[in-house]
Amino acid sequence: MGNSLRLLPEIEEYISSLPVDAVAHDRKQLLDQIAHYCRTQYAEGRTPALNFICTHNSRRSQLAQVWARTLSAKHGIEINSFSGGTAVTAFNRRAIAALQNSGFYVEKRGAKNPTYTVRFSMEMEPLLCFSKLYDDPGNPNAHFAAIMTCSDADVNCPFIPGADVRIPLRYSDPGLADGTPDEPLVYDARSRQIATELSYVFRTI
Repeated sequence: MGNSLRLLPEIEEYISSLPVDAVAHDRKQLLDQIAHYCRTQYAEGRTPALNFICTHNSRRSQLAQVWARTLSAKHGIEINSFSGGTAVTAFNRRAIAALQNSGFYVEKRGAKNPTYTVRFSMEMEPLLCFSKLYDDPGNPNAHFAAIMTCSDADVNCPFIPGADVRIPLRYSDPGLADGTPDEPLVYDARSRQIATELSYVFRTI
């Protein structure tokens, strides 16, 4: 545990509005598994590594990686957060827009499967986010929690090599709203749900 970071003002305000106390009991049971894993890693002298896994590593897993790192910093809790998929695509622009709507500073580098710098505080370097496989060389290959954020990846990857624990924290796919009038609302709602639930995790550690 350490000192909390000062986040960008708009993100601080956004986090203060999250309905953490309204998280459902069945979701808390899954989220408590993440908190418990973090505690066991601290007890063993390790920094917890959380790898959020979805099929394309383009929406839900990216949002979860960013929010996990942001909220852990908010609460002065040291973790490493990662994300990956079973296929490589690109960080979806609609998910990026949802983060920007929450106050993140995002910059794009490159064209095909670009890397995005995502900043949530002026006190540390931004995150580097891009679509990758869950076993990408930049991701941990041992002693990590595999957190499955979509049903397809959860079903199609029954075994994640090197994972200490596997947690099925599934979220509905905001991509189903692509091209509809509800698209921005759905993405904002999914990002907010992920932020709310991960806020619960780091408030309980």
